[in-house]
Amino acid sequence: MYVAASTGCFPELSFSEVIEILNDLEFTAVEIVLDDGGPMTASQLVDNFEESLRLIRDTHRLDICSYNVKIEGEGEQYYTRFEKVCDLAKATKVVTLTIPSAVHGTPFNQEVEHLQRLVAIADLRGVRIGIKSQIGCLTEDPDTVKNLCDYVPGVGLTLDPSHYLCSNNRNKNYEKLLKYVYHVHLRDSKKDKLQVRVGQGEIDYSRLITQLQNIGYDQALSIEMQPDEGIDMRQELRKLRLLLDSLL
Repeated sequence: MYVAASTGCFPELSFSEVIEILNDLEFTAVEIVLDDGGPMTASQLVDNFEESLRLIRDTHRLDICSYNVKIEGEGEQYYTRFEKVCDLAKATKVVTLTIPSAVHGTPFNQEVEHLQRLVAIADLRGVRIGIKSQIGCLTEDPDTVKNLCDYVPGVGLTLDPSHYLCSNNRNKNYEKLLKYVYHVHLRDSKKDKLQVRVGQGEIDYSRLITQLQNIGYDQALSIEMQPDEGIDMRQELRKLRLLLDSLL
């Protein structure tokens, strides 16, 4: 395992500015957010793939561990953009994409059909899909995650333990999901607050790392924080990187 950081930690900055900061903080790997509402978008890949590829490859020797994909658009437009994201992953030798699952209330069978189509697109390019554990989505419930992964071969989980700690399903054991884990997102959290300063929360990083080691997970632990008033993001990233490095 190794520690990475998400470009989503600095959504107000350009891609090149974020890469410079992560280099200064001595990260060796980066997770790139492709958000149609942010500075780096999936729609840009459709409009100008070669230019987007050139920009994304300029990571100053940071390895790209994953793409966190948030595509706006419906119907065929969504799948067209997803195809380009998979082309990007193949061109940059990235294996794992993170995508959100459907929101609460979406019929299970509808989500299965959607994921099956995404897997078919990704498989052709040697890419795999991790659905992110997230409050407000189908993946908030560990039982639903297990069923989705079982019903759709090739789908795994991007585990974000904060979203289980803070959800109404916090009493459900998510350890049964570890065998499905493709990727990991981390921050510090309390039961009543998704993000707190590093060291003030309840995330047991040591236990989680041991559990992941036991199932043979050897991929990234990606720090995914959001800017918050009064928090020095650079300092928080440095603290969590050093903490995680000390446990590995």
